Amino acid sequence: MSKLGTLGHRLHRGEISYDFVGKRRLWYGVSILITVAAVIGLAVNGLKLGIEFSGGAVFTTPKTSISVADAQDRIAGDTAGHHATIQKLGNGGLRIQVSDISTETSKSVQQKIGDDLKITPTKIDAEIVGPSWGKEISQKALKGLIIFLVLVVVYLAIAFEWRMAAAALVALLHDITITTGVYAIVGFEVTPGTVIGLLTILGYSLYDTVVVFDGLKEATRGITKQNQRTYSEFANRSLNGTLVRSINTTVVALLPVAALLFIGGGLLGAGVLNDIALALFVGLTAGAYSSIFIATPIVADLKEREPQMRALHKRVLAKRASDAQKAKEAEARGEDPEAADDLAEARDDDEEATASAAAGVVAPRSQGGATRSPRTQPGSRGSRGRNRPSGKRR
Repeated sequence: MSKLGTLGHRLHRGEISYDFVGKRRLWYGVSILITVAAVIGLAVNGLKLGIEFSGGAVFTTPKTSISVADAQDRIAGDTAGHHATIQKLGNGGLRIQVSDISTETSKSVQQKIGDDLKITPTKIDAEIVGPSWGKEISQKALKGLIIFLVLVVVYLAIAFEWRMAAAALVALLHDITITTGVYAIVGFEVTPGTVIGLLTILGYSLYDTVVVFDGLKEATRGITKQNQRTYSEFANRSLNGTLVRSINTTVVALLPVAALLFIGGGLLGAGVLNDIALALFVGLTAGAYSSIFIATPIVADLKEREPQMRALHKRVLAKRASDAQKAKEAEARGEDPEAADDLAEARDDDEEATASAAAGVVAPRSQGGATRSPRTQPGSRGSRGRNRPSGKRR
């Protein structure tokens, strides 16, 4: 088995873990800084809307030997004061996009472009998008995004609980803000491809978050009937159990997107690919980050404020203090503190098994089909050394 596979197996068994939930204030701070930077970029630069949203015209010329830079210089003063975006097409022609011009203005612009580029104006294809149509498309895109978010919150509130729905919504808004902020900073155009990419990455981010929430829901059944772990510790354990899986799926998804963005859009100059590729690349990265560092810690924060969870937290701390005191007294009497610790863990396992049975949780089966005792489950407190592979203290 590879090192990454071994690491994922040990994380899933609970033998090792990283305290994501315990360090949630650090992650919150990092997210706030990134979000503020995105908002500033959005406020300063604004979004560069494509003609599908702002209205304008696209002029496509036949095959020509004129370069993009030469064409930019020639038509600089012929676009009615509006910026022109020029791209070289695969057939040797030019695609000239001019935003925010009316139908009447586009006819004169077409004539001037033909004269400057020494091309018959009638051979230049013109595609006109009216500002009213672009405004209507923008409103429909925004309405679709709002409906999507509402349906997500309703579904999660029914399938899980409102706290998880709220955490997922915060994570999704976090991803949207960062993605749109990057678009504003980079200066890429927002096109229908951008909207498609944005909705795609929101679905991906939601899927990753739901996987973690589902494991957390199962792990915390009957949680108040035991006193070994707090809700935050259960949440952190569930998150570690799916960590390698989340990283693997994110990396696999990012590889083709990175090729589309950096090779297709950068080296080959296929600018149309940039619209959807940038949204996917930034969104997938932000979605993976929010699923791990934002969504689950927020759920733990909200749950720990419940009276039952606060009482559980106090019981867990009191029990750990009591166990530490007993071990210290046993060591002072010259007894083996490891044996006393194992006895306390065995008693804890009996309590945990009783709580699991009361909650209707069935003990997992081994490969041979035999039921595994809760005391010998990997990563349980019945394992010697409290979630360590051996009983030796470190």
